[in-house]
Amino acid sequence: MPEAGIIYNDIKPTACRVAEELEQQLIQRGWTVRLATGAGGILGYSHPDRPTCHTPIDHLVPPNFTSQMKIAIVLGGDGTVLSAARQVAPCGIPMLTVNTGHMGFLTETYINHLSEAIDQVENDNYTIENRIMLMVRVYSERSQNTPQTQDNTKRPSIWEALCLNEMVLHREPLTSMCHFEIQIGHHAPVDMAADGVIVSTPTGSTAYSLSAGGAVVTPGVPVLQLMPICPHSLASRALVFNDSDPVTIYPVYPNQLVMVVDGNGGCYVSPEDEVVIEKSPYLARFIRLQTPEFFRILREKLGWGLPHIAKPTSVELP
Repeated sequence: MPEAGIIYNDIKPTACRVAEELEQQLIQRGWTVRLATGAGGILGYSHPDRPTCHTPIDHLVPPNFTSQMKIAIVLGGDGTVLSAARQVAPCGIPMLTVNTGHMGFLTETYINHLSEAIDQVENDNYTIENRIMLMVRVYSERSQNTPQTQDNTKRPSIWEALCLNEMVLHREPLTSMCHFEIQIGHHAPVDMAADGVIVSTPTGSTAYSLSAGGAVVTPGVPVLQLMPICPHSLASRALVFNDSDPVTIYPVYPNQLVMVVDGNGGCYVSPEDEVVIEKSPYLARFIRLQTPEFFRILREKLGWGLPHIAKPTSVELP
């Protein structure tokens, strides 16, 4: 008997209704069904009096969700997909993402096509696309060793999270510059003066990083992107580097900064803290019902590559 999970956005009536209907449909088809809300993947925000409020990565998996599940059906928009990825990635459960929101950049199908999508899954007529995730950790005491020689697994972090899109570190509010010392892999640290910094995956290259002027990176390219936010130097520009290189960020600023992961959770980072970003051993696994066509999605969702409405015409000169 196949087993499926349903993760839905419980603040959207449409997603709640579809989740109930889908549960009954799957049970009638002989599936075992487990339900969870996308709120379980929300990291929550820290407060100045509770700067280390967080849930460990492996504790976000919903009850009764296991690696034996064939699929997890995600009902919602991109925010729900980001939350669901954190919930199921530790178990390696593939996600069938169904758009009940607006943009739906990360979703695969729509509600009116859900029945056909389930048929394809039952007939194993699909592929799985793996997307890398980041593991973001904050340490309260700076190490004297470089990221290559220190063993981060042996020192406790005060905050951690899985990240599918991006990690953002900035001042709150964004009223003036911050200074950062950033080390990528074994390379020498660099100084950066900006309102903040973004470290994004290829998946996140079409999110905040794109709005900040970063490049679009096609999925599957094994790179990460470092993007300064409003840098105060012509020398500070976006940098693309190998995703096997860890990134360590040291705030060079006397006051607390704010770190936000995938736009929905974060923590305060003190001047004596360090932020370490590494490629996670967990993957976000997306069920694809047809051959992925990234450029088509860019065109439909973001208008990339559309022809100009008005083109110059040839004019006979006198």
